[in-house]
Amino acid sequence: MPHLPDVVLWSVPAFLLLTALELVSYRLRPAEESGAAGYEVKDAATSVGMGLGSLVFDALWKIPIVAVYTAVYELTPLRVPVLWWTLPLMLLVQDFFYYWSHRGHHVVRILWACHVVHHSSRKFNLTTALRQPWTTLTVWPFYVPVIALGVHPAALAFCASANLVYQFWVHTERVRKLPRPLEYVLNTASHHRVHHASQGGYLDRNFGGILIIWDRIFGSFVPETERPVYGLTKNIDTYNPLRVATHEYAAILRDLRAARSWRERAGRVFRGPGWQPGPPPRAPERPAGAPGPARERAA
Repeated sequence: MPHLPDVVLWSVPAFLLLTALELVSYRLRPAEESGAAGYEVKDAATSVGMGLGSLVFDALWKIPIVAVYTAVYELTPLRVPVLWWTLPLMLLVQDFFYYWSHRGHHVVRILWACHVVHHSSRKFNLTTALRQPWTTLTVWPFYVPVIALGVHPAALAFCASANLVYQFWVHTERVRKLPRPLEYVLNTASHHRVHHASQGGYLDRNFGGILIIWDRIFGSFVPETERPVYGLTKNIDTYNPLRVATHEYAAILRDLRAARSWRERAGRVFRGPGWQPGPPPRAPERPAGAPGPARERAA
């Protein structure tokens, strides 16, 4: 297989330059016009710290993930060569499975505990793109079918990195809307602002990575019509990277300790982040004058 470049590493200078330009643009804009937009030092520092930490943890998780992917690749009889015309197809397939991984990490609480980190900032700027989780071991199962189709693990890693690099620029309020044909096909800053919003109508929408067409096909697309309010429905109010990385896991453990049944425990882990158990069943009402249980036993 031909050598594929490390697109994340090569993109670092562009990340730094774009972030500096965005920061300067907010400095030049009057504060009264910026409102809740822009940068906040502690928030941006937390996002950068989360990004640096994710590099360390991703390197650790890579060891078992590469072992599993390599085993699957060796077992499948299929082989997809890395050519000029197959690479775009692999990017398309990876983006499709990214959509389902991303959507799954919003609707299953134990997966959300990983992904919630990325949504924990109440600011939306290019440093928000760096606020990455430290427990991405939950992501790899979604891409096993890609390896089983004969895509080499290194080619999948290249496609995933390209997808990640693309999404850097969509974390900004400085880009309004692109021409309509591009907005229809691509994930843009406008679409991704909706994804990071905490309003009810915007929740769990626009999961696409590079393309927004998956959201249009599978019914999860919502256009940006009002200014988003960023953050979580219940914000965590901390800049401590360790707490940002683990707060939802801690909440799951608290809920498991308080759970009254195994059904509730399963729901707390595998249902949606906002899932609550129903009220306990009420005893059937008895007609007036009917004997209660103690009377029935006495009889």
